[in-house]
Amino acid sequence: MLNTLWLAFFVIAALSGLYQWIALNDAEVFSRIVLSLFDMAELSVQLMILLFGTLALWLGFLRIAEAAGLIEMLGRLLGPLFRRLMPGVPAGHPALGMITLNFAANGLGLDNAATPIGLRAMRELQTLNPDPKSATNAQILFLVLNSSSLTLLPVTIFMYRAQQGAPDPTMVFLPILLATTASSLAGLLAVAFMQRLKLYDPVVLAWGASLALIIGGLMALLGSLSSAALSATSSLMGNLTLFGIIMIFLLVGARKKVPVYECFIEGAKEGFEISKNLLPYLVAMLCAIGVLRASGALDALLDSIRWVVQLAGMDGRFVDALPTAIVKPFSGSAARGMLIETMQHFGVDSFAALLAATVQGSTETTFYVLAVYFGAVGIQRARHAVGCALLADLAGVLASIAVCYWFFG
Repeated sequence: MLNTLWLAFFVIAALSGLYQWIALNDAEVFSRIVLSLFDMAELSVQLMILLFGTLALWLGFLRIAEAAGLIEMLGRLLGPLFRRLMPGVPAGHPALGMITLNFAANGLGLDNAATPIGLRAMRELQTLNPDPKSATNAQILFLVLNSSSLTLLPVTIFMYRAQQGAPDPTMVFLPILLATTASSLAGLLAVAFMQRLKLYDPVVLAWGASLALIIGGLMALLGSLSSAALSATSSLMGNLTLFGIIMIFLLVGARKKVPVYECFIEGAKEGFEISKNLLPYLVAMLCAIGVLRASGALDALLDSIRWVVQLAGMDGRFVDALPTAIVKPFSGSAARGMLIETMQHFGVDSFAALLAATVQGSTETTFYVLAVYFGAVGIQRARHAVGCALLADLAGVLASIAVCYWFFG
């Protein structure tokens, strides 16, 4: 799918360029297209410089958290909840431990650890599958919650905003938190409806009530604030949360006699290795999106959508962020490229760029997750997994739009 999407960007750009040249007599269009290739290639290298430092820093601190047992502690905390949501999995089964560790790692933004753990969890769930080619209820719930992108610390979003010159990279912390909560809740409710899960179980109700209390209290606290005050509050809470978690990692690690400096260096080395492998993907996607924008094809699509939106009497500013939302279910790298290009084109703190960042942080690459997780165990019949996952994506996008209008006006 990614091959087709990438090739389509260039083919559409070529056709659009020919139309601009022949029909609109724009002789400079191909000059702009070629220039965009070099500009995006240069931007990719600039992004990599920051990416090296950011991933090395964050994975260094996360290695300390792993060594201190904090990831396992989160796993034990979530265990009772997942035993209720997956009644087909026996108590004490290894899959439950892997599932809780996967979500704990995802919540902390530990993607490189979350994916291998998730694959191991899917294999453990497959041992309970009476029909190896058809997804079980537990496997579907696990996949949908993974695809709903419940990430509490969107460090990579902060990194991209910082690289693009944002004076306050964490401004989108609260909007992403609220939008990703809506996405995950929609996914859970959709699966619960399809599988007739007993959400009135005391443990599930306790978790739901706690979440509702936190989100409700947060919204009540923020409800009377102006857009400027909301942005400032989001920034303050984002920075306090990020630095507070780092201090918890360090202090707990020191208390557990973890050699914090050596652990940090070990994790930072891993971050460096991961970073250097991303450059070809960044170049490929940013260049493809650059020629799409330079050819006029992307602007033509957005203008058409904006015309329909304005005809309905709605504010059309959110339309400029839709490219990120449209491609996110298919390709994380394409969505990342769209986000960066939106920041470049409109400005890092423009409404479109803030909304695109929120969408990027609150939705997931649904078809990629489905292909990797189900493909790893040979499942061919996904049943209601795709529908529930796409519903979660839609909820995340709609929540992102609503929250960004609330926060940024």
